Amino acid sequence: MNPLAQQLNDTIAKEQPRIAEMLSGLGKAIYFPKIGILSQSAEAKQKAKTYNATIGIATENGQPMHLKMIQDKLSAYNPKDIYEYAPPAGKPELRAAWREKMLKENPSLQGKTFSLPVVTNALTHGLSIVADLFADVGDAVIIPDKNWENYELTFGVRRGAEIVEYPLYGADGLFNAQGLREALLSRKEQGKAIVLLNFPNNPTGYTPSRAEGAAIVAAIKDAAEAGINVVAVTDDAYFALFFEDSMHESLFGALCGLHERVLPVKIDGATKEEYVWGFRVGFITYGGTSEAALAALEQKTLGIIRATISSGPHPSQTFVLDALKSPDFEAQKAEKYAIMKGRANKVKSLLDSGKYEGVWSYYPFNSGYFMCLRLDGISAETVRQRLLDRYEVGTIALGEHDLRVAFSCIEEPYLEDLFDRIYAAVSEIKGEASVQA
Repeated sequence: MNPLAQQLNDTIAKEQPRIAEMLSGLGKAIYFPKIGILSQSAEAKQKAKTYNATIGIATENGQPMHLKMIQDKLSAYNPKDIYEYAPPAGKPELRAAWREKMLKENPSLQGKTFSLPVVTNALTHGLSIVADLFADVGDAVIIPDKNWENYELTFGVRRGAEIVEYPLYGADGLFNAQGLREALLSRKEQGKAIVLLNFPNNPTGYTPSRAEGAAIVAAIKDAAEAGINVVAVTDDAYFALFFEDSMHESLFGALCGLHERVLPVKIDGATKEEYVWGFRVGFITYGGTSEAALAALEQKTLGIIRATISSGPHPSQTFVLDALKSPDFEAQKAEKYAIMKGRANKVKSLLDSGKYEGVWSYYPFNSGYFMCLRLDGISAETVRQRLLDRYEVGTIALGEHDLRVAFSCIEEPYLEDLFDRIYAAVSEIKGEASVQA
């Protein structure tokens, strides 16, 4: 093993031996080179005042070389803020600004120890880093039965982890904390589990209440006290889009410092929070352990980044940083939030109006971009195809009977027509089925 990797492992083991036990084989082996091209280039940037012949970019007239046709489109930005490579961890100013945003929006983080966020190439990349650092073949990844399908690819296919599901909703229609607890405790013999907590949930648009959130934290603590090392990942892709009386914070804050066997990891980003999907700017943040252990985890994270994408895109990091610093940021974001909340409320009023009685039911939702219809007795895929072919409507079929509808991308005046079309397709298929019977 490389001495740098061993040094990081020794630091983590000394500071928090349970976290050392959580690392995958790759997680133990990875490190960020101290004498590689990037580190030598960073040193030269500080000291090589005459000539800096280290980094693989071209310069002209004291600026990064660029095409005028591109710079004309981006003339509001200094070439050094868009053309140069960004540091592997991301722009320092952006990392600091995102940390301040996290503290402002999550009061439970006050006084807690957590790392400076590392910039990722959006949230999928952050989840992939978690998989690389902590998931080995056969390790359990615990998720609800209503989940984002990419978890299977990221943790199951890529890393060989075992996907363990529990029902998202209990019999009372609330979050199934008991199911989560049982799934966790089922791994007592293995002594390790990775838990993915995605709220607002994709695909259902559900965020637990504060009481339900406390029950989730209690279930994780019970597992830790039973001797299970838990990597607790909050996938906060749709954070802040809370439209009703649910949790309005990430569970990351409550998990920081919960137990020595719990490592909280926050995955979030500007992607959906700031409506910049194509910018691909996300973050990964570690919490709940010592500064030295957090620094070691950051170095391992940088090793994964260096070995995969080298660094994230610089222009989009600059764009996001400028937005966060703008005095108009909060007001403009509030405007978009009001539009999204209006769409969610409109969908709920339509579904509760009685207009579509007896044709479907829906899973509880109160946040995010989506909601899910439950089409009892008929195939969601059949409905999806009918909607495409006859009604020119796109939806997502999940499993046998669930149909995901993204109200986020339908303007409010058209939502009733959307659900009328879904209702017509479902009614037709039900009618055809009864005739055949």
